[in-house]
Amino acid sequence: MPDDPTKPRQSDAVSARAESDGVLPQAKSSTSEDVAAFVAKARALSPHAPGAKGRLIFALDATMSRQPTWDMACALQADMFREAAALGSLDIRLVYYRGYNECRATGWISDSSKLATLMSKIDCRGGDTQIGRVLTDARREAVTSGVRAVVFVGDAMEEKVDALCAKAGELGMLKVPVFLFQEGHDAVAEQAFREIARLTGGAWCRFDPGAAAQLRELLRAAAAYAAGGREALLRLAKTASGAAQLIGQMK
Repeated sequence: MPDDPTKPRQSDAVSARAESDGVLPQAKSSTSEDVAAFVAKARALSPHAPGAKGRLIFALDATMSRQPTWDMACALQADMFREAAALGSLDIRLVYYRGYNECRATGWISDSSKLATLMSKIDCRGGDTQIGRVLTDARREAVTSGVRAVVFVGDAMEEKVDALCAKAGELGMLKVPVFLFQEGHDAVAEQAFREIARLTGGAWCRFDPGAAAQLRELLRAAAAYAAGGREALLRLAKTASGAAQLIGQMK
């Protein structure tokens, strides 16, 4: 992974063309034993044990309409680390998409100032949503390095919802909840986000445009879950509305 996440990689364009051209490997049928073995392996790798370091994927829509919220998220991301610090520790992987088929990810970051510096280098660019690639990255990381939760902040969905739901279902099998925080009132996005949340055992919440306090509470709640699991979220829900919103929807 390059140190500078703002520079598009040639592989991004190549993989995007392969997906759009429909050039995919020959699929083979999976037996129930194959599926069970896959899930068992993933769970063994996932750091859900008490005291383990939490890992959270922080995914953002960085298309042109998102610049005000991107700036707000830059200012608020340190709150996630502070919330997690009371429970243990937290690593965050920033994933974002923007422009034409550009979807980028950082490595795992445990320093809020480093994450803020990286985010400050990224500007929003016009383009379509690429939520499917975010979910694909989350599944891969869940299997290889363990992920406790995914946070996605966006305001639109321009992809095939059934394809997104298939990817969400895989994350649900791996016990990786997706928390989708929607800015605004786009009905198509809401329907898709709610279904992704349901399939993964996560939650969907809306926040008003420019509402920093609302987004801060939601990010704090997600960080609490990633660092301390369901019990930590339950404790936070006694005093924080954002945590109560999440725990009220989670299975």
